[in-house]
Amino acid sequence: MPTALHSDLLHDIVARLGEANRRFAAAYPGEKPDRQPVHTVYGGAHLFKADIAQKLGAAALRSLEEYASDAATFARVIGLTSVRGEDGSLGHATGARLSPTTASLAEAVYTRVIEKLGHEPVEDFRIDFEDGYGNRPDAEEDAHAGAAAEEMALGLREHTLPPFVGIRIKPLSQELQRRALRTLDLFVTTLVDKTGGVIPPHFVVTLPKVVSPEQVSALIETFEILERANGLFPGSLKLELMIETPQAIIGPRGDFMVPHLVSAARGRCRGAHFGTYDYTAGINITALHQVPSHPACDFARHVLQVCLAGTSITISDGATTVMPVGPHRASPGGPPLTRAQQEENARAVHRAWKIHYDDVRSSLRNAYYQGWDLNPAQLPTRYAGVFSFFLESRDEAAARLKAFVQKAAQATLMGSVFDDAATGQGLLNFFIRGINCGALTEDEALATGLTLDELRGRSFVKILNARRVLG
Repeated sequence: MPTALHSDLLHDIVARLGEANRRFAAAYPGEKPDRQPVHTVYGGAHLFKADIAQKLGAAALRSLEEYASDAATFARVIGLTSVRGEDGSLGHATGARLSPTTASLAEAVYTRVIEKLGHEPVEDFRIDFEDGYGNRPDAEEDAHAGAAAEEMALGLREHTLPPFVGIRIKPLSQELQRRALRTLDLFVTTLVDKTGGVIPPHFVVTLPKVVSPEQVSALIETFEILERANGLFPGSLKLELMIETPQAIIGPRGDFMVPHLVSAARGRCRGAHFGTYDYTAGINITALHQVPSHPACDFARHVLQVCLAGTSITISDGATTVMPVGPHRASPGGPPLTRAQQEENARAVHRAWKIHYDDVRSSLRNAYYQGWDLNPAQLPTRYAGVFSFFLESRDEAAARLKAFVQKAAQATLMGSVFDDAATGQGLLNFFIRGINCGALTEDEALATGLTLDELRGRSFVKILNARRVLG
């Protein structure tokens, strides 16, 4: 058949396209196959101990036992799903019974939350030298930097550290830059000295209140000096950016700043965390309205999400600052709390749990699979939010993925949902994330029709290619 595009004409076009496509693939390699923690727990550096995760887990279990000692109570408190009363009406009234479907979900979530708190209560912990620590005399911060590093070294030896750990230094502002870099130096140098040249897997340095690429570059230069001085392999030290200033979203020329900040990290940026409260304060939103659901936060999070989509850099949502802590405490040796005081404590904790649970679920719906936690009593609702998110969608996702893989075509229709080839990896990622955090078991994921080797391979394209070859 006659054509107008001869090979010599196509050659230049294809060559230019090839170069552009290679640049795109390098800039957007896609989601990392590595595990992403579902949260980061921040704790003051002066309080850090090698067994901090176990202590936080025990405290979380005590809170759950005191304020929601069974699955039905916990489900009602957080509004897990609809609660149906004896008359058939929906609501959250005390004494309302759960529907059979809701009761089954509630039991599954509650059981898995307890297992998680006993087995791996904290997935990621950040030793905080910033907001959770405050400004202290130099000698005091020096001492805490060394002590925290020694505790991390101890945790590394005794295998008590969470899977992900790191430190948050102070911002590299004009006032605090020297203090921030000195703390980093003391911590890393002491840690390497105590471990014989080893740093924990997934160790990261969190840089807060970033306002310019120059601050990121300065931290990278410091990393290089510390690596050479301590005999660390080049590139060992990684960073996370805290996107919590307006200037980290939009720069002085009106362009998005996130790509510039990432570029300044020269391949060392592992993640970017949104800071709700500093960001809203920075655009003059009053304290009463500095909440994660504010539209200003939606804008900033979406900018962050779009800028980093496909780059393999993970994103994290911010914290819920309403703490699940009762206003009354019994003093040692004093009289016990009255019934009225106990009930007031329960109401305060239940209200905070509900707020936190809703914030977690909102983040997950918007594809922010990680967030911050600040108090051990937030761990039950963190995992309840994450686990219910995966469990509620498990069966539908399994059916869609199974149909997709069986047909091994470019697209398939499952019910009223049309899946194209790009959706396959997303469905696979759903199960990988659920398994990683303990929301789903590998046996449950086998309902997709995949083998364990295929699940653990983490690549939808490889699964299809292998099955087509076998077919």
